[in-house]
Amino acid sequence: YAILKYDGLVVRSDTKVTAEVLQASNLQVVGRAGTGVDNIDLTAATRKGVLVLNAPGGNFISACELTCSLISALSRNVPQGCQSLKEGKWDRKLYTGTELYGKTLAVLGLGRIGREVALRMQAFGMKVIGFDPMVSVEDAAKLNIASLGLEDIWPLADYITVHTPLIPQTKNLINAEVLKKCKKGVRVVNVARGGIVDENALLDSLKCGHCGGAALDVFCEEPPKSEQTFELIKHPKVIVTPHLGASTKEAQIRVAVEIAEQFIALANTNPQYTSIQGVLNAPALAASRNPENTSWISLARSLGKISSQLLQTSTFSSTAFSLVTQGAELKNKQFLTTPVQIGLLSGRTSNGLNFINVNTYASEGGLKVAYEHDPSSSQNLVALAFGSNVAKHVLTGK
Repeated sequence: YAILKYDGLVVRSDTKVTAEVLQASNLQVVGRAGTGVDNIDLTAATRKGVLVLNAPGGNFISACELTCSLISALSRNVPQGCQSLKEGKWDRKLYTGTELYGKTLAVLGLGRIGREVALRMQAFGMKVIGFDPMVSVEDAAKLNIASLGLEDIWPLADYITVHTPLIPQTKNLINAEVLKKCKKGVRVVNVARGGIVDENALLDSLKCGHCGGAALDVFCEEPPKSEQTFELIKHPKVIVTPHLGASTKEAQIRVAVEIAEQFIALANTNPQYTSIQGVLNAPALAASRNPENTSWISLARSLGKISSQLLQTSTFSSTAFSLVTQGAELKNKQFLTTPVQIGLLSGRTSNGLNFINVNTYASEGGLKVAYEHDPSSSQNLVALAFGSNVAKHVLTGK
C-alpha cells in the first residue's frame, strides 16, 4: 500500500480503512474528518494499537441547521409544493401545512446537535421535550427542555428528531411498536445515522396514515439500492437528502482544522495545541499525556510488571487484582489500571502493548483489575493487591 511509509492517515466518509489496510501499514493514528467512523474498522485499529480520532465539534452547526430546515419543510410541504409548481400545477389546497408554533418537538439525544436544534426550534414557539440518559433533568431544564422517559415521550410528540450515535442500544430505536405508541400524524426526522429509524416500520406507518411524514438525510444503505428503501424515498410524505448533514463549506473546513490540530497535539510540536478530544479507542490516553501523571503511570506499570513475574505459573483468569489509590493527589485516577495491565501483560504477548490495545488483550486473557480510592489516608500511595491459588501479595509504591 502507498501508505506504508506514513504514520498518520486522515480520511473523510468515502475512504474505507479496513483491517487489511491497517495490517499492511505502519500507521499510528487514523483521523476521521467528521463524526461517524463507520468507514474505519475500529476493532482492527484498536487491536493493532492504532489510535482513532474524529472531529466531534466540527459539523454540529451544519447538522443542526439541516435538521431545523427539514422540520420546517415538513410542516409546510415545501419540497412537494416546489415540485408541483415546476410541473405546471397550482395545488394550493393540496399542500396546506401546519404551524410549528405550539407543537411539541421530541429531541432524542441532547448532545451538541440536539441542544442546538432545541434552541432554534424554541424560537419558532415549539415546546421541546427530550431524552438523554447522560443529561440530568436539571441540566435539561436549564435549556427549557423537559426531560422525560421514552415511554412518556411517544404519545406527546408531534415531531421526533434523533441525534444519537448508532450503537446496539439505538438500532431501530424508532420501530413499529414505538410508532404505534405515537400520536396519529407524528413526523419523524433523522439527520443522525441510518438504522436508528426502522425504515420498513416507518414505511408501513406512512402507508397506513399513522405517521404524518418523515424527513431523512441518512439511510441503512448508502447510497440506497433496495426496492423497499426507494419505495420509502418516493413516498409523497417523505422528504429526503443524500446525507448532507455535514455538507457545508464551513463544516468541511472546521472538521479538517479540528483533526489537524489534534494531530499536532499528538506530535507535541506546538504548545498551543494540546487537546485530543476526539479520541475514540483509548479512554486513558488523555490522562497519560498529563505530565502530572507521568510518575504514577510509571509506578503502576512497574507494579504490574513485578506482579507478573511473581505469578509466572498462574493464569490471569484465576487471579484477582485490585488497585487501590490513597491521598488527595490520587483521587479519580482509575486510568492507572491501564498501565498496570500493560505491566502485567509484558512478556506474555508478542504484540506491542500500549494504552490503545491493552484492554483488548487483557479481556482476551481474562485479566481484570478492580479499582478503588481510599480517601481516609492523607499519604499519596498506590497499592496493587492480587491473589491466586499459588500466592497472595500486596505491592505498594509512592
